[in-house]
Amino acid sequence: MEKQFGKFGGQYVPQEIVKELNGLEVAFNEAINDPSFMEEYRYYLKQFVGRPSPLYYAERLTKELGGAKIYLKREDLNHTGAHKINNTVGQILLAKRMGKKKVIAETGAGQHGVATATSAALFGMECEIFQGQIDMDRQRLNVFRMEMLGAKVTSVDSGTKTLADAVDYAIGKWVERIDDTFYLLGSAVGPHPYPTIVKYFQKIIGEEAIKQIQQQENCLPDYLIACVGGGSNAIGLFTEFLPHKEVKMIGVEAAGKGLDTKDHAATLTLGKEGVIHGMNTKVIMDEDGNISPVYSISAGLDYPGVGPEHAHLQDIKRVTYEAITDKEAVSAFLKLSKTEGIIPAIESSHAIAYTIKLAPTLDKDKIIIVNLSGRGDKDVESIKKYLTVE
Repeated sequence: MEKQFGKFGGQYVPQEIVKELNGLEVAFNEAINDPSFMEEYRYYLKQFVGRPSPLYYAERLTKELGGAKIYLKREDLNHTGAHKINNTVGQILLAKRMGKKKVIAETGAGQHGVATATSAALFGMECEIFQGQIDMDRQRLNVFRMEMLGAKVTSVDSGTKTLADAVDYAIGKWVERIDDTFYLLGSAVGPHPYPTIVKYFQKIIGEEAIKQIQQQENCLPDYLIACVGGGSNAIGLFTEFLPHKEVKMIGVEAAGKGLDTKDHAATLTLGKEGVIHGMNTKVIMDEDGNISPVYSISAGLDYPGVGPEHAHLQDIKRVTYEAITDKEAVSAFLKLSKTEGIIPAIESSHAIAYTIKLAPTLDKDKIIIVNLSGRGDKDVESIKKYLTVE
């Protein structure tokens, strides 16, 4: 298992955590090589999550834009409404195998928190979720959902009171409870082996998509597009296609109020190499090398780092990373809702927004797959507020 992705990744954590991480790596490798574990995981993906998720041809959007054919990988149709459940089911089965009785997790938009609470309820495990106070305020529905599922939701009031601070706090609490508690990390970030574990449980997205597009179009797509905060839904779509050099891949970050302002979360566009949350990756920093506050209308993209594999894929020029503003994302949110009858998560709307720019520039025989990583029920209140202010 790779501890590094080129110069990115690694384990920048205290020694007591290194021991636990090494034990986690051993347990993970044993689990994925155990046919009974994989059979159980696949059972829950099919019967509980509802996989495979459809690859849907967005015919009206395609015709309106007048360019490439657009397909949506419908992760929004998974149980709990996002791709996060693929990973939480896998990690909770791993926690159970390791004899852990409790799970803790961080969440931004709340989808990972809901998926963790759901999986914990499924397997009868005690669960606590840490969420920044600002994210709790803008995702009140998801907070209530987590509580309904039996999880304790703890507010994090430090720093910017958003996702980065929730991760900091969750890691600190994990160190205190490391003997009986499993830290269920939600994105392809953190110290090794977490980025690889999350990728493994999310790569089902691309494994399905590559088969589905070949069945429907008898060829590979020309482009893959996915939003990137930490980067789990994007790495989930990209992984299976990486060997196919003819398939172009685009990750879409949050430009917030503009790349010419400080109110953005465009880590790969404007960040520098640095260490955050136990990994060496790209980070938004100030001139003194301190981690800067970041901003996005999307709680799920509001993160000052990024998964180390994304930093590597940018470094080797295998994946291109672009940035979309709040305004463009909200416009795409409304356009997909009205054109296809699908209300996308505001995170996914960043990928849709870039697709709306790209598709008309391409010939009609070109094919784009967009990862629709989640549904937008959770964002309706935020969008309404944004439009009222605008």
